[in-house]
Amino acid sequence: MLRRLYDWTLSLAARKSAEYWLAFIAFIESSIFLVPADVLYLPMALARPDRAYRYAMVATTASVLGGIAGWLLGYFAYEAVARPVLEFYGKLEAFEALRASSGIGFVILMLVTSGLAHLPPIKVVTILSGVIGVNIWLFIVAAIVARGARFLFLAWLLRTWGEPIRHFIEKRLGLIAAAAAAALIALYLLVSYLH
Repeated sequence: MLRRLYDWTLSLAARKSAEYWLAFIAFIESSIFLVPADVLYLPMALARPDRAYRYAMVATTASVLGGIAGWLLGYFAYEAVARPVLEFYGKLEAFEALRASSGIGFVILMLVTSGLAHLPPIKVVTILSGVIGVNIWLFIVAAIVARGARFLFLAWLLRTWGEPIRHFIEKRLGLIAAAAAAALIALYLLVSYLH
């Protein structure tokens, strides 16, 4: 099922309405959808490098708005809506473990690492932010920074190196971003332990 969903999302890049689909996918990725917006963003930006930054801004804006929707789901409708969504994706147990052990500072850090490296999935962090009551304005600023940094960095890579960088992005960028996210988490845990 996930492979078909991935292929369908990738196929949207060839449509005239691709920019609208990018906004839609980026929005729902931040609250309920499994496939990251990068799957659609990369082929669109490669096909139209002159629009790479425009697409990055569309994806960032829609992703932040989707994150706000995830926050609202967690804050106002966790039991009725968010919990069944997490159960459907098999993420409820991991979510409850995060909920029990996370403070606001750690959730903001996870929002940044999720925005940069999908670690953990962004939808889990946006819903968790609402459930534990992270300040909405702090949440929005962190989401703008994290998601904006990701999409604008991809735009810069694609504008600078074009098609050859695509394979690097698809194969290794996730690992590099995950390593950076792990380093941020380790640094946070070290600072927390020293205090």
